Amino acid sequence: MLLFFVLVLACAGGAWLLVGPKSRAAQAPSPPQVVPVSAEAARLQDVPVYLRGLGTVQANNTVEIKAQVNGTLVAVPVHEGQEVKTGDIIAEIDPRPYRAALDQATAQRAEDTAQLQSAQLDLRRYQELAKRNFAPVQQVDDQQAVVNKLIASVQADNAAMETAQINLGYCVIRAPIDGRVGLYQTDIGNLIQSASQTGIVSITQDKPISVVFTLPEAQLPRIQDAMARGAVPVVAYSSDDTTKLGDGTLLTPNNAIDTTTGTIQIKASFANENDRLWPGEFVNARLLVNTVKQAVTVKGPAIQHGPDGLFVYTVQPDNTVAQAPVQVGYEDDSAAVITKGLSAGQMVVMDGQSRLSPGTHVSVDQATSAAGKSS
Repeated sequence: MLLFFVLVLACAGGAWLLVGPKSRAAQAPSPPQVVPVSAEAARLQDVPVYLRGLGTVQANNTVEIKAQVNGTLVAVPVHEGQEVKTGDIIAEIDPRPYRAALDQATAQRAEDTAQLQSAQLDLRRYQELAKRNFAPVQQVDDQQAVVNKLIASVQADNAAMETAQINLGYCVIRAPIDGRVGLYQTDIGNLIQSASQTGIVSITQDKPISVVFTLPEAQLPRIQDAMARGAVPVVAYSSDDTTKLGDGTLLTPNNAIDTTTGTIQIKASFANENDRLWPGEFVNARLLVNTVKQAVTVKGPAIQHGPDGLFVYTVQPDNTVAQAPVQVGYEDDSAAVITKGLSAGQMVVMDGQSRLSPGTHVSVDQATSAAGKSS
C-alpha cells in the first residue's frame, strides 16, 4: 500500500514538471497589438469656399445664316468648324440676275432723266410765251404736270436702283459676328429660296462664352455679399467634376427665383481662349464666395462619423490613439475646415480607422508622417 502512494506521488510530480512551465508561460501578459496606420499633421491654410452647381455652356450669340434673295448657291468659302470674324464672306449666291436688274433700273432712270430735262425746257418756253400772251395758261399748267410726273418717275427709278443694289449685295453673305461655323445645312449648287426655313450654315460665338448654372435660393445672400466685395470668380469643371475647363467671372443672378424648384439661375462669363467650353456642354460650376483665412484643416478621409457626431483619431506621444470630437465648418475635395476640437500640428489618422479604438497602439507610416509635417 505504501508503494502505491509512492508511485502516485511520483506520477503527479512528473506531470507538474511537464505542465507547470507551459501554464506559467500561458499566464504571462502578451504585448499590445500594434495597428499600422497612415497619419498627417493638421495644418493652417487659407481655404476658398465654393458654391457648386450643375449648369450648361451657352453661346453668347447664335446666328442662322439664311438667304435674303432667291438664287443658286455658288460658293461657301468657309469650312465647317472654322473660326470667322465679322465681315468674312460666308456664302455667295449667283449675282447675275440681280446685276441685270440693277443695269435695267439704271437705264430706266437715264431715260426718265432725259425726258425730264426735255419737259423742263418745254415748260420754260411755254412760260415765256404765256408772258407775251402767245401761249394759253392751260398749256403751261399741262406741261408743269408732265414735269412733275417725270420727277416722280426719276425718284421711282432711284428707289428701284437702290432695291436692285441691295438685292445684289445680298448675293454675298457675310458673317455678322465673330464665331465658329457649324456644319453645312445646304450644299453648293442648290437653289436657295428666301422663304425657306432651311439655313445655309450657323455661326455661334464661343469667345467669350457663358455658363448658366443653378444654386439653392438660400445661397443668394452669400452671392450678393460676394458681388458687393468685387468681381466673383467662377471655375468650370467637366461633367465628372475632375477636369478643370476654365476660369470665369460671375455676370449676374437671374431676376427671379424659380418657385417650383427653389433655385436661382446664375450666369458667368468665360474668355474660353483654349476652346475647352463648348455650347450645350454640361459642366460643374464652382462660385467662390469667401476665403477662410488660416483655418485648421485636415483631409476629408480623416473625418469619421460616430453616434455622438464627427470625430478624428489623433496620435498621442506614446503611439496610442485618442478619439477627438470635432466640428467641421466647410469641406470640399481638398480639405475640411475644423472649427473646434483640433489644433494645427496634431497628427491625425488618415487611413486604417476601422481597426482602431481609443488607446489602441499604432505604428505610423514614417513617409506619410514626414509628408504631413512638411506640408
